[in-house]
Amino acid sequence: MTNNSRPLILVVNDDGYQAKGLSALVHVAQKFGNVVVVAPDGTRSGMSHAVTFNDPLRLTGITTDDNLTIYKTNGTPVDCVKLGQKVVLKDKKIDLILSGINHGSNSSISVIYSGTVAAALEGSIENFPSIAFSLLNYSEEADFSAAAFYAEKIVEKVLENPLPPHTALNVNIPNVQRSDIKGMKITRQTKAFWHEEFIKRKDPNGKNYYWATGYLINEDTGKDSCEWALKNNYVSIQPLHFDLTAYEHINKLKFLEK
Repeated sequence: MTNNSRPLILVVNDDGYQAKGLSALVHVAQKFGNVVVVAPDGTRSGMSHAVTFNDPLRLTGITTDDNLTIYKTNGTPVDCVKLGQKVVLKDKKIDLILSGINHGSNSSISVIYSGTVAAALEGSIENFPSIAFSLLNYSEEADFSAAAFYAEKIVEKVLENPLPPHTALNVNIPNVQRSDIKGMKITRQTKAFWHEEFIKRKDPNGKNYYWATGYLINEDTGKDSCEWALKNNYVSIQPLHFDLTAYEHINKLKFLEK
């Protein structure tokens, strides 16, 4: 990376270093700064905040150009952030961490399970401005043009206006044409949950296995939630932090101290 005056941007994901969404986000990031990619060597969806302790982590260089360096690893999305910060960019100032663009939604309760979102939260723990991007399309051939357009707008604004300390942004983009997107909304997490089912099947050897499936149950009628925004063709921008304390219940539970 020869131009040291440009912002240094770390890009990670959970769909793997060959994912189309990652390529779209890297293209956006290159417009603003020098880019280092650390991405899994395969799909790591649903890994949440998992980290690797019991196996050695591998890091392999793929590409090095003037303003783009790409590594792949056998680790998780959170491992990617840690390796990027502590190994690849050790002793360097990271100006921005971007995660995605994920193939599929990471709205509502999915923030708990998402490797894409967890990577951004990991960045926020170390107080790096961090943004997770997701497109509501699970197809490997998804059209990321609208998502990239809004990612560029958001990255530009965040570079110009610092995020609050230890805060990550969870950005979800509806799966519609750019002309059909009405704008961007700052949202809260929708109060919804997954109804899960496990379909029992048999493999060719006659042994049982289970395939997870389910659907989202959304009873939240608020017009400030992420699901409302996405249903109405708005880009949802949701501020997140890693403190899970239920502060409103602390005083109610004082009886446990007695």
